[in-house]
Amino acid sequence: MIETVRTARRSAHRAGLVIALTAALALLCCGGGISAYFLGGLGGDNPVPLGGVFNCGRGGPVDPNGALPRLGALGEEQIRNAAIIINVGAKMQVPPRGWVIAVATALQESYLRNLGNLGSRNDHDSLGLFQQRPSQGWGTPEQIMNPEYASRKFYEKLLQVDGWMTLPLTVAAQRVQRSAYPDAYAKHEPFAAQIVNLLADGAARAVGSLANLQCVAPGEIAASGWTVPVKGSIVSGFRTPDRPSHNGVDIAATRFTLIRSAAAGIVVVARCNVSAPDGGPWSCDRDGSPAHNGCGWYVDILHAGNFITRYCHMVSQPRVQPGDRVVAGQVIGQVGSSGSSSGPHLHFETHLDGDRSSAGAVDPQAFMRDRGAPLGAQA
Repeated sequence: MIETVRTARRSAHRAGLVIALTAALALLCCGGGISAYFLGGLGGDNPVPLGGVFNCGRGGPVDPNGALPRLGALGEEQIRNAAIIINVGAKMQVPPRGWVIAVATALQESYLRNLGNLGSRNDHDSLGLFQQRPSQGWGTPEQIMNPEYASRKFYEKLLQVDGWMTLPLTVAAQRVQRSAYPDAYAKHEPFAAQIVNLLADGAARAVGSLANLQCVAPGEIAASGWTVPVKGSIVSGFRTPDRPSHNGVDIAATRFTLIRSAAAGIVVVARCNVSAPDGGPWSCDRDGSPAHNGCGWYVDILHAGNFITRYCHMVSQPRVQPGDRVVAGQVIGQVGSSGSSSGPHLHFETHLDGDRSSAGAVDPQAFMRDRGAPLGAQA
């Protein structure tokens, strides 16, 4: 009899949660009713394939009480807690950028585990997904150990941060958390965006309000924190048959077009790199030619996830210096034709594992598409 009552209570709780989530996700409809889907079954161990994960959030978050997909080494508890964080954000009408920040913060603080043990292994009286402290006014221990409550309190604090949507993730998270390790959040941004994309139909690739989520357009910053550096057609691709050593893509743009940082990061290089093989005259302050070598005026930026982006052939000295911290969309220079160049354009590279050499280069079109900021005229 007792077990029957418990089962009935669990069923009622699930039904109530689904009703509440359905109401919240009505915000995500796109011109024809609610397009959110819920995955049935509780506690399934098998990964659930999700259709339309490139839909830029138009499908909405999944039910945290349903069968959920798996990602990397995350267990059922962790992926379910991530789903709760995302759904609380949706119910509060927080844009998807906030979901990425919240999930990244929980990855750093607890690796998405609802940690208890007051006064033992945690710092001071820190508890729960976000390691919130009762002694600092976050709530009672019982409240903080409720993932929905803890998520709501995180978002309430985040929404009070001026300009949080355009701040680097680590800065926004730190202004909420006041951590002793303020730079630690940044490394979780790529994985947090992956989680949000998986559980919320590609929402980390989206911009806009919850009532009208759209795939990112040039100049806009996706919830993942990435944006297109310049708008233009791809006129030369990555390591094509006729240019097998071309480690980036060339994006057509007129002289003096503003070049923007593709994501938040730290400038590691900003200098002139050009030479003339015949020993003739050269300068980064005038147009180069295919007979020259080098990038001309160029910038390398190190981003969260140990990614590097490179921006070549600027018309004049970059507007940033090594050591500068930049935000996504910040102007770092202007399009030109310095160095090994036959005309104004941006040569843009993406590198993995902090490797600035050709060995670390990957196709920028695929890299940026995966982050919701596709390059080229179709962007």
